[in-house]
Amino acid sequence: MTDSLIHSPLSGAPGAPSRQQQLLARLKEAILRGQLPAGGKLPSSRALCEELQVSRNTVLAVYEQLVAEGYARADRQGTRVAALADARAPSGPAPKPPAAAVRQSRRVSTMTPTRDAGDRSLPLTPGMPALSRFPVNAWLRAQERALKAAPSHVLGYGDPLGEPALREAIAQYLRVARGVRCDAAQVVVTEGAQGALSLCVRLFTNPGETAWLEDPGYGGVRAAFHAGDLKMVAMPVDAEGIVIAPRHWRTRPARLVHVTPSHQYPTGAVLSLPRRLELIAQAREAGSWIIEDDYDSEFRHRGHPVPSMQGLVPDAPVLYVGTFSKTMFPALRIGFLVLPESAGEGAWPALAEMLRGGHRLEQLALAEFIAGGQFSRHLGRMRRLYRERQQALRQALQAHMKVEHEVLGGDSGLHLTVRLPLRYDDAAISAAARAAGMNVGALSSFSAAPRREASNGLVIGYGNTSEELFAPLMRRLAGIVRAG
Repeated sequence: MTDSLIHSPLSGAPGAPSRQQQLLARLKEAILRGQLPAGGKLPSSRALCEELQVSRNTVLAVYEQLVAEGYARADRQGTRVAALADARAPSGPAPKPPAAAVRQSRRVSTMTPTRDAGDRSLPLTPGMPALSRFPVNAWLRAQERALKAAPSHVLGYGDPLGEPALREAIAQYLRVARGVRCDAAQVVVTEGAQGALSLCVRLFTNPGETAWLEDPGYGGVRAAFHAGDLKMVAMPVDAEGIVIAPRHWRTRPARLVHVTPSHQYPTGAVLSLPRRLELIAQAREAGSWIIEDDYDSEFRHRGHPVPSMQGLVPDAPVLYVGTFSKTMFPALRIGFLVLPESAGEGAWPALAEMLRGGHRLEQLALAEFIAGGQFSRHLGRMRRLYRERQQALRQALQAHMKVEHEVLGGDSGLHLTVRLPLRYDDAAISAAARAAGMNVGALSSFSAAPRREASNGLVIGYGNTSEELFAPLMRRLAGIVRAG
C-alpha cells in the first residue's frame, strides 16, 4: 500500500463525493495502475478505518464492492488484489494501430457522408415541415386519450409489426388517399422511413447483390444499401423520372430498385405511367423488388395527389415505404412498410425475430389522431400553407435570382431545386449560405456520380420558412451565388 493511499485524507468538503465513493475510486485506480500488485493483501478493515478516520462499515462496504466488481478476491486470509490484464494506455504518442486492429467494419470505413445537414432549425432546410404550425394541443389530447384507454400491459413489449390499431389506421388511409392495395396485415410499423428501407434490405437481399437507385437521389437509401453490402448502380433521372436502359435488365439485373415516383427526390420529377408499368413488368420478370418511397406525396399543390405505383396492378412487386416525418413531425420517428401479399407469408417469422415492437403509446396516440380526424384536418391546413409558401418562393426566385438557372420541383412537396451552370460551385455556395443563416442543400451532394451539369445546383426547402422571409432570403442567396 502506497503512503499516499494510506495517509492522504479523504475530503469532507461540501459537494465532495462520499468518503465511501472516494475510497472506492482511490483503491480501484491504484489496482488498475499496478500500485497495488496482484495477489497483494489489502490492509485489514480495522487498520484502514483508523488510518483514514472513517467508519469500519465504510471500509467493509468498499471491500465488498471491490470483490463484486472483480478488483479483489476474498478468502479466509483476507481480501487480496485480483490478477488483472494490464489495460493501461501507453505513455507518449499513441502509435497508429495496424489495419487488423481497427474494429470498425469495412462498410463503415468506406461510407462517405452524402451531405452536411447543417442546422436544421435554419430557414430553407429541405424536407423540414412547418413545425410551428403543428397542432400540439390536439396531439397532446390524443396522447392523453391513448394513455387513459391503454391497459397496463401496453407498457410491455408489443406486436413486433406495430400496434394493430395504428396498422389498421395506416391501411385505411393508404387505401383511400394513396390508392395502395393493402390491409392491416401487410403493414409493418418501423422507426421512420429509414427503418423501413433497412428492413427491405434485410428481408430481400444478400450481400453482394445489385441494387439500383436514382441519381441524384435520397442519401438515406445509399446508406441502407451500403450497410447491406449491396453493389449499387446509379440510374439517371430526367423529367419523367428514373431512366433504366433495357441493357441493364440483361446485364446487371437488380435485386432492389429504389424510386420516388410521385415526387422524385430531389428533382421533383413524376415517374410517367409508361415507365411505371414498364418497371413493374421488368421487375416481375427479373424477380426484382421495387421500393416505392412515398415520402411527401400528400402535399401536391395542383390537382389531386399522384396515386401510388403499388396500386396500379394486383400484387405488384412493390415494397411501399412511407413516413409521418413530413406529415406530422420528424421527431415522431414512425414510418411504415407495406409488404405485398406474395412476400408477406415467408417474411412474418423473420419479422417476429428482427423486430420487438416499441413506442407503443406514441403509436396508439397516432392511431387516435388519425381515427379522430385530426390527421386529415392537419394535412388540409398544411397543403394550403405549403402551396402558398412554394408560390412565394417561386416569386422570390424570379425577382432576385438573376443568374442563369432552372427551377425544378414540380407541384409537390416541401422543396424546390434550382439547377445552376457548373461554373457555380454548389457545395461552396451551400456552405456560404449556411454561414449566412440559410440551410440550403447542394444538389451535387445528392448524386452518386461525379459533379456534372445535371447535378449542380441548390435544394431549397420552403416548409419551415414563412412567406415574408423568402424575398430577403433569396436576395441574400442570389448575392452569394453571384459572388461564387
